[in-house]
Amino acid sequence: MKIDYFFTSLVLSTGSGLWLSSASASVNSFLSSGESCWLTLANMVNNRVPSVFSKTYVTPRRPFEKARLDQELKIIGEYGLRNKREVWRVKYTLARIRKAARELLTLEEKDPKRLFEGNALLRRLVRIGVLDEKQMKLDYVLGLKIEDFLERRLQTQVFKAGLAKSIHHARILIRQRHIRVRKQVVNIPSFIVRLDSGKHIDFSLKSPFGGGRPGRVKRKNMRKGQSGGAANEDEED
Repeated sequence: MKIDYFFTSLVLSTGSGLWLSSASASVNSFLSSGESCWLTLANMVNNRVPSVFSKTYVTPRRPFEKARLDQELKIIGEYGLRNKREVWRVKYTLARIRKAARELLTLEEKDPKRLFEGNALLRRLVRIGVLDEKQMKLDYVLGLKIEDFLERRLQTQVFKAGLAKSIHHARILIRQRHIRVRKQVVNIPSFIVRLDSGKHIDFSLKSPFGGGRPGRVKRKNMRKGQSGGAANEDEED
């Protein structure tokens, strides 16, 4: 750059190289920091620097495979999913779990990595109710299906608990914050319910279905009923 050439020529002419070399280094660091600052400002979206996230799903290699399309459509209707991305997300999660199990199965049975990571993986799958306690082996992980994970979604558990009229009604109740798991209100239909939390799914204490404040339409009808009753009393008087 021109500034580097200016300081270099000044060093050769004056001979005071120590001070000028440090000055040149400071100028270069200032310029590099300024360039990175401008790059950051150029990449900002809505006054925020976008973060880098790992992908959560993978699109199919063959987009128009009839057997797969029919299977995905059946799963969406059975479990009340929003779109096919939710199916792909669960498939990607299952693929990663099976890949980890296959890599661990290539090791020896007494290998420390297989013992430590394998037991951790199996305990987590048992905790969320995907595997049974009698199936604490990596071979059973390879036999898991996408339906095993979809059964543990909060939307499915609410419908099976009898709190909703249909699987789609269960999604509406969850999104409108009518459902709680233990003491926490959960508004995410894809929330994975642990095995010990399944019996603690109920209506929120603030929800009209759980004895809370009545809804907007019911309050409006109650006010109409009160005003109508007061008008009838005035006519009788």
